[in-house]
Amino acid sequence: MITISLALHVLATVVWVGGMFFAIMVLRLAAGELAPPTRAPLWGRVFAKFFPWVWVAVIILPLTGYWMIFAVWGGFSSLPTHVHIMHGIGLIMIAIYLHLWFAPYKRFRAALADGDIPTAGNNLNQIRVLVTTNLLIGLITSVIGSTGRYW
Repeated sequence: MITISLALHVLATVVWVGGMFFAIMVLRLAAGELAPPTRAPLWGRVFAKFFPWVWVAVIILPLTGYWMIFAVWGGFSSLPTHVHIMHGIGLIMIAIYLHLWFAPYKRFRAALADGDIPTAGNNLNQIRVLVTTNLLIGLITSVIGSTGRYW
């Protein structure tokens, strides 16, 4: 079970962080050349396809992480420092995503449905800032998770 938990944990991380990297470093730059009435609906379709995968990651990461905390280390008191750091940062990332989903993304979808492209664009910018923040945090956490046992 430990190997399966670790594999699912790593896969969920790769999907979430990799998707954010692609969105910010590739798609955002390519879509930036499009006019707002084209760009906003494109992002709406992208989010509709990507965010369900993030929900899967947001569920799998804590489940597998807590499984490993208790199955491998016997609880929080025995955790190595890098796992405590990963845990804390992971909770912050999930909180940022939940805020993104229930605030700017909700407003973005409503504005897009109403054809209010300027408001959708304003919310898209807020989403960009939150995704960029989570991307940076996610990259740092990936490095901590992969190198921490060697500290």
